[in-house]
Amino acid sequence: MDTSLISKYQDIIMGYVAEFGVKIIAGIAFWVIGRWLIGMVVRFIQAGLVRQKVDATVLRYVGSAVTVLLNVLLVIGILGYFGIQTTTFAALLAAVGLAVGMAWSGLLANFAGGAFLIVLRPFKVGDMITAGGVTGVVHEVGLFSSTIMTPDNVLTFVGNNKIFTDNIQNYTATKYRRVDLKAQLSGAADAEKAIALLKEAIAKIPNVMVEPGVEVEVLEFQLVGPVLAVRPYCHNDHYWQVYFQANKAILDTLATFPAPTPSHLVVVQQKENTAQ
Repeated sequence: MDTSLISKYQDIIMGYVAEFGVKIIAGIAFWVIGRWLIGMVVRFIQAGLVRQKVDATVLRYVGSAVTVLLNVLLVIGILGYFGIQTTTFAALLAAVGLAVGMAWSGLLANFAGGAFLIVLRPFKVGDMITAGGVTGVVHEVGLFSSTIMTPDNVLTFVGNNKIFTDNIQNYTATKYRRVDLKAQLSGAADAEKAIALLKEAIAKIPNVMVEPGVEVEVLEFQLVGPVLAVRPYCHNDHYWQVYFQANKAILDTLATFPAPTPSHLVVVQQKENTAQ
């Protein structure tokens, strides 16, 4: 083969390689700079929302939405730089989006659920809730899922649609919360005396509210004796402290009363005593 022809092909190939290499480097530079600019824009928007005293839940949701949108625009711009027709890409993206939307309807439902949570505001970041079968403090409401920090310090991700379509209990929405406990008495015990002593003991527990006052009443009757409902009130932040200390107070107070014993065991014991 002619040496000049080989040299000509080499020059053509090197020209394409150089041009493509420059575009690759430029594309990487566009991506790095674009990501940096996106971060600046998102921080600028969030700073503006903070100055307007926008709720933290809305703030994080807007930040996530803007980040996703700007990243999509950045990818389209880089593809346009490489010569790919953006109109064709947009049509292809729409078709792919339709197919993905049909296949991932649950993902879109989570997105819609997140939008409804932001608009209707059944809770906000920092609230103690039970939703989607999870109890804990709301850490973030994202585009598709919300993160909840459970009392045992586990960060749990729950789909927004599951939260929105399920019952939501917001414990932080009210000023106080009732602690529901039970105390089993023996049938031979003086119920009125036990009620009075329990009210006095529970009321002395730190962070138990004076108003509403401690409630101790007969809840139901079992074979071994009456069951008392013990219900102190406290702020949500002190719930578990009051819960555990109230249980201890019940144990200490009822230690002076006859121990609850099943009636059939009492009959057996009486028969044994008679036989002796």
